[in-house]
Amino acid sequence: MSNVTDPTNCEPFRGENVMTDPRMEKFADVLVNYSTELKKGETVLIRAGSVAGDLAREVYRKSLAAGAHPRLKLELPDKESIFYSEAGDEQLDYLSPIDMFEMEHTHALIVIRAETNTRSMSSVPPEKQARRSRAMKPLQDLTLEKTRWCGTLYPTSAYAQDAEMSDEEFRDFVFRAVFADRDNPIAEWRKLSEMQDGLIKAVTGRNEVRIRAEGTDLKLRIDGRKWINSDGKHNMPSGEIFTTPIEDSAEGVVTFTYPVVKSGREIEGIRLVFKEGKVAEASATKNEDYLKKMIALDSGSNRLGELGVGTNYGIDRFIKTILYDEKIGGTIHLALGNAYTETGGKNVSALHWDMICDLRRGGEMLVDGEVFQKDGEFQL
Repeated sequence: MSNVTDPTNCEPFRGENVMTDPRMEKFADVLVNYSTELKKGETVLIRAGSVAGDLAREVYRKSLAAGAHPRLKLELPDKESIFYSEAGDEQLDYLSPIDMFEMEHTHALIVIRAETNTRSMSSVPPEKQARRSRAMKPLQDLTLEKTRWCGTLYPTSAYAQDAEMSDEEFRDFVFRAVFADRDNPIAEWRKLSEMQDGLIKAVTGRNEVRIRAEGTDLKLRIDGRKWINSDGKHNMPSGEIFTTPIEDSAEGVVTFTYPVVKSGREIEGIRLVFKEGKVAEASATKNEDYLKKMIALDSGSNRLGELGVGTNYGIDRFIKTILYDEKIGGTIHLALGNAYTETGGKNVSALHWDMICDLRRGGEMLVDGEVFQKDGEFQL
């Protein structure tokens, strides 16, 4: 019988004899040295889908080069669907103290999504998902409060199919979106950050936003609210500025241009009517029942928690993945549910659900009556 292997002496990914796309190395460099800015002695948790091994490997390598202490967790592609098919009520309500302890002692978190089936959750009852979301909210809040975090997406065939691209075309699309095709991606992200600072200066101190497009005429108050520069520190790719509307201010109607893909379901033709900040009417041409159930999730899920403005003109097409779609230059997005406290938002919910309105074909965004964006172009 062979000797029992010491479980503390397991080797991580070995980089020898592994050919890596140089753009993947640049992608990892952005995540480690720009998005999370890892420092010597810091702990970083790298959570990745198991099919994203080449990117996870490079992130692990770059983290070590930065002097950090990386912990790498690879997850099964169908982990969530297995959980929801087998978990009982007690398991749905369970929040692991180990997970809480881990985040208490983690300086940075890098999450690499790598779905192999984007519809694997489509048969899970929304009530189960809602119950699980409520149970996990303390961990989500702790993560947002205590860690530097960044979420990104690995180019899988499933995402490529949703985007109606070939695998190679989608891979190139991802590398362009994160600037990994540039000579100095980090310098490019800093340029985008400066541009967005200028947009924020133009809207800071204003009071009212009005959004007009086909099927849309919505007014929101932003008095005293702070705008945030989303420049690749939390989402990669990024390219947006966002704030939170005054909770009871939304008045009017909005028709969202693109479908929303949520937990494996595709909701199309979403139209919402707001009165005194609340959703008074909700309809959809597909999966309307699911839309209404999510809006009724809790006391805060029928109010807006975010107004975002997309600025990344390198992302020029809708691909059914919100991480990318909400950044499309020339669009705005509204999120139902939980607000970001750093903006001054007060709405609390287990839901945060982004929906996109494209202004590139006849739409406009006005700030205190002045045109801020028209036909997808900023009027500064």
